[in-house]
Amino acid sequence: MAYFNHICLIEAPQAVISPFPRYISDCIGICYLAAAVEHDVESVVIPENYYNDGLYDSFRALLKQRPVDLVAISSMTGCFNNALRLAGIAKEQGVFVVMGGFHSTALPDEVLRHRSVDAVAIGEGEATFREVVLKGPSKEVRGLAYRENGGIVHTGQRPVIGDIDSIAFPLRSLRPRRYGEKGTDYSIDTIYTSRGCPWSCSFCANDTMHKGWRGRSPENVVEEIALLHDPKKKKLLKIWDANFLTNIKRAEAICDMMIERGLTNFRIVTETRAKDLIRAERILGKLRKIGLSKVGLGIESPNTATLELMNKKNVLDDVTRAISLVRDNGIGAKGYFIIGHYTEGVEDTVVYPDFARELGLRQALFMAMTPYPGTKIFDEYRSEGRITSLDWDLYNNFCPVVMTRKMDTLTLVQMMAYCNIAFCNYRSLLKRRNAGAVVVSLLKDLFQLCFLMRVNKSLQESVITETISAALMRYAARNPVFTSDPEASGRVLRAPVVVAVERNPQERVIFRVGEFEGKRTLSIGLPDADGGKPDAVIRLDDLVAASGSLTMDHLMRLLYRNELIRNNPKKTSGQLFSLMIDPVFWKVLGRFFSLYGGSFRKVGGAGG
Repeated sequence: MAYFNHICLIEAPQAVISPFPRYISDCIGICYLAAAVEHDVESVVIPENYYNDGLYDSFRALLKQRPVDLVAISSMTGCFNNALRLAGIAKEQGVFVVMGGFHSTALPDEVLRHRSVDAVAIGEGEATFREVVLKGPSKEVRGLAYRENGGIVHTGQRPVIGDIDSIAFPLRSLRPRRYGEKGTDYSIDTIYTSRGCPWSCSFCANDTMHKGWRGRSPENVVEEIALLHDPKKKKLLKIWDANFLTNIKRAEAICDMMIERGLTNFRIVTETRAKDLIRAERILGKLRKIGLSKVGLGIESPNTATLELMNKKNVLDDVTRAISLVRDNGIGAKGYFIIGHYTEGVEDTVVYPDFARELGLRQALFMAMTPYPGTKIFDEYRSEGRITSLDWDLYNNFCPVVMTRKMDTLTLVQMMAYCNIAFCNYRSLLKRRNAGAVVVSLLKDLFQLCFLMRVNKSLQESVITETISAALMRYAARNPVFTSDPEASGRVLRAPVVVAVERNPQERVIFRVGEFEGKRTLSIGLPDADGGKPDAVIRLDDLVAASGSLTMDHLMRLLYRNELIRNNPKKTSGQLFSLMIDPVFWKVLGRFFSLYGGSFRKVGGAGG
C-alpha cells in the first residue's frame, strides 16, 4: 500500500495572464505526474476552475469534500506566489504539500523556508514523485529536499530519465473544464516529443531542469498524437519542445507516420533554431502537410556581441535564410526578441523592430530580459546588482525586473512599447476607405498593446498611458511612410483621412491616409504647426481605462473561442452562437465601440 493514497495535483497559474491563447496552460506537467501514480493510489484529482479566479475556492471546497492526503503543486517562477497561496490552503486542512517545477528546482531551500511547503521535488518529477507517493519523504528518494528536525535534508541529485519512451502519456482525462471543453477535448493542446536541449543559452533554465536533449521515438510520439487527433475538429497542437528539429531524421519519421495514418487535422506550432530549419529544408513540405503553420524562432538580438554574451549560437544570415525557406513552403515564422541585456542601451534597442522587419518577419514578439533563478543571466544580473525586483509575480517575460548599464527599468518598459509600435503592420490602414474604418483598425492595434502593457501589474494606468504616448511620439518623430497600389486593395478612398492619437493636445501623433501620385499613402508624424482639425481623435487615457475594465480571463475566453473558429472556419455556427450569447462578448464589444464613438465625439474639443 502506498504511503499517500489520495492525491490532488495543481499547476499554479501565472499571476497575470498574457493575452496570447496559445500560451495558456494545458496542465500537461501535472498530467504526467498523474499518469505516473495512476495505478498506485486510490484517487487522483485536479480541482475545477483552474482557468479563472475561482480556483482557490474550488480547491478549498475539494479538500473539504473528499479525502486528500497529498497535494502536489507544480510552479514556474511567475506562478510561485500563487503556488504558496495554494499550499497555504492545503495546510489549512493539514495536507502534506510537495512542490516541484522550475522555480522549486532552482531554489529548493528558499521554497522550504515557507512553512506551507513540506517537500520539494528537484528536476524531472515523474520518478521522484512516484517514490514520494509510495514511500513518503525519505532519504531513499533521490531528487528530494524536505524539512527534518529543524533542518533541510537533500537526498542527492536524481539522473534525468534516459529512456523517455518509458514515461507514461499524460493523463489528460483529468483536466478541468476550460472555456467549455474538458479533459481530452481541449482544442488547444500540447505535446512534448523530446526533453532537454543541446544548447545552453544564458537566459534559459532548461538545462537546470532537463539537461541534455533526449528525443522520444517516432512511434511513441505518433501514438500520443493519435490520441489527440479529431477528424471532425481541427485542434491547435503545440509541439512545445525546446527545439523540435534537433534530429531531422526523427522529425521526418514522425511526419511520415502521421501522413500514413491520416493524422493531419491539426494546426501545429513549434519552436526551433534557424540553422535547424535550414537543415530541415528537404522535409518542410512534409511538415506543412501534417499541419505545421508557424515556427517560432529565438532570434533574440540583432547584435552579434549580445548573442555571444547570451551564448546564443545564432548566425544572422541563417535567420534570413530560414525565414525565406518557411515562407516558400507556406509556413509562417514568428521571431522572438529579448531586449534589456545588461550591455545595451536605448540606441541599441531602437533598431530591434527595424531589424525584425528587414528579416521579412510578419510577426515578432519583443520580451524583456528576465533573470529566472537557475539561469546564468540570474547570476550575472545579481552580481552587478541589476535585478530591481524579486516580486515573482512579475517574472513572465513582459515585466522588466532589471536595469541595464544604460537603461533603468521604466526605460525598458518604454522600449518594449516602442518595439511593438514600431514593428506593427500599419499597412492594414491602407486598405481602409473612410475615417471610421481607419479608427477601427487603429483601435484594434492599440487595444492589443494596452493589454500587453497591462500584463505588468506594477504599472498604474497613468504610467501605461504615458509610456504608450512616449513610444508613439518617438516613432512618429521618424516620420514613417507606407505606400500601396490603390488598385491592389480594390477599395476607393472616399477622401483623405486624418486621425489623431493623443495623451493630451500637446502629446499628439497624426495618422494621415491619402493618395499621392497614384499611390495610397499612410504617413505617421507629429502635428504640423498649421495642421487642421482631424477627422477623429483617439484618447489614450480612455483606451487604457477601457482595457483595464476587462479581466484577462474574460479576454482569454474570447480569444480561445476565436482560435477554435479560426481553425474550423466551415464549422463555426455552434461556436458563433456560443459567442453571441456570451455576455463577455458584448461587454468587450461595447467597450470597443464606446471608444470608437468617443473618438469622433471628442473631435470638437480636442484642440484641433
